[in-house]
Amino acid sequence: MERLRTKGHDVVSASPASGVNTLTGEGVAQAVAGAHVVIDLSNSPSFEEKAVVEFFETAGRNLLAAEKAAGVGHHVALSVVGTERLQSSGYFKGKMVQENLIRNSGIPYTIVHSTQFFEFTGAIAQTGTVGQVTHVPTAYFQPIFSDDVADAMVAVALAPPVNGVVEIAGPEKVRMSDLVARYLAAIKDPRQVVGDSRARYYGYEIDDGTLVPGNSPRIGATRFDDWLSRPPAQR
Repeated sequence: MERLRTKGHDVVSASPASGVNTLTGEGVAQAVAGAHVVIDLSNSPSFEEKAVVEFFETAGRNLLAAEKAAGVGHHVALSVVGTERLQSSGYFKGKMVQENLIRNSGIPYTIVHSTQFFEFTGAIAQTGTVGQVTHVPTAYFQPIFSDDVADAMVAVALAPPVNGVVEIAGPEKVRMSDLVARYLAAIKDPRQVVGDSRARYYGYEIDDGTLVPGNSPRIGATRFDDWLSRPPAQR
């Protein structure tokens, strides 16, 4: 919102805090009335499979129906690189439901597939932690700084709809275990990182192709080590 307003655009905030609830439909029609573009960054409050699928299906139908009635010309949604490849995950199943609703809505659209955010590194370390050791998958991924995601979302929202997927990623393709080790060392966390090809990513098996983008993603400007060197409050 800050980036769009700086560029001179009229931006309306829509969230439960502002009286807009995509799950119940409350305030949705009023929020999208007169909008040329809708940027959907909503997320399920629960990651349990049934709840997350229900959220994305119900919220997606409510939002897209209101957009269609309002004549919105571009629906922009944030999703995840590898959504179609990790359908063992309830969360990714929910994102696939959301994406299919968008594709079949009749509204011009762009779906942005992002890699994992730098800010998730600590949580990835935590999921594999037992005592002073954390087992982390050795699979490749290409994480991105959330500020660069915001820049990309603005660029997509101000461009014509592609009626397809745009991929965004960070500058560095790296093994997840190596990145977690760099992160823990930088914050002086004493845990030992064990790279383990059988370790799970939030409970799910991944390989070198699961979470990496294709051949021509849009690349964020910020390198992981540059982000890591910032004061904690700026991370």
